[in-house]
Amino acid sequence: MDPSFWHQRWEKNEIAFHEGKANPLLVKHFHELSLAKGRRVFVPLCGKTLDISWLLSHGYRVAGAELSQLAIEQLFLELGVQPEISQVGEVEAWSAKNIDVVVGDIFALSRKILGPVDVVYDRAALVAFPEEMRKRYTAHLTEITGKAPQLLICYEYDQRLVEGPPFSVSNEEVKRHYSDKYELTFSASIDVSGGLKGKCPARENVWLLKNV
Repeated sequence: MDPSFWHQRWEKNEIAFHEGKANPLLVKHFHELSLAKGRRVFVPLCGKTLDISWLLSHGYRVAGAELSQLAIEQLFLELGVQPEISQVGEVEAWSAKNIDVVVGDIFALSRKILGPVDVVYDRAALVAFPEEMRKRYTAHLTEITGKAPQLLICYEYDQRLVEGPPFSVSNEEVKRHYSDKYELTFSASIDVSGGLKGKCPARENVWLLKNV
């Protein structure tokens, strides 16, 4: 994953991946993790997703990680809160009531910097990495979150027809990355309305990853 690619997307406001409402699959399936209010949810590669606002409004605390500072500036502006900003190693920590976001390379994020995590919500991270980086990412995510349970949403489509990101991640690949660490439950699969980028049929697959 080329960092300059994502910086340019945000600078040019080419963020079609940003949804104008909370993700319907989050709204429908998050309760399946049975997470108590006040617990902490980690959202990797969070951008300025409205999923964060939804999580906060439902009584959860949120931790995020994002490469683009511009995205996080917009996130806090839209939340209407003023963050405290500090440098922590190679990353910046942006914090306000019930929300902490690390700005920088997610691979520079350690378990110590991130802090305790009760659940991971991954809608935009695994599918953002090209195939050669996904093994590294999943191992790193498992490490820094202490193998916290996950709600994972992946796209699946014919990668030959459309270039990612988001990249196609098959069910077999999900199992390859996570089956030795979690009990996996395939929760749902829905068609992407209009296809992926309007070019080819695609599905969104929802996985629950719970501790063995």
